[in-house]
Amino acid sequence: MVSLSWLIPAALFLGLLGLAAFLWALRSGQFEDLEGAAYRILDDDEEPPTEKTTPQKKP
Repeated sequence: MVSLSWLIPAALFLGLLGLAAFLWALRSGQFEDLEGAAYRILDDDEEPPTEKTTPQKKP
């Protein structure tokens, strides 16, 4: 029974902490552009590799 007196407040605290983090994320705009990340991963912003010339050996 003593363990329940520690576990119940700890669970309530962690639940409130998670709720506060979720509300902070909502207010800071974390969920405004849901499709942008999906398209951003498909976007190819890297330049194509250029052909590297191997140094010629000196005779």
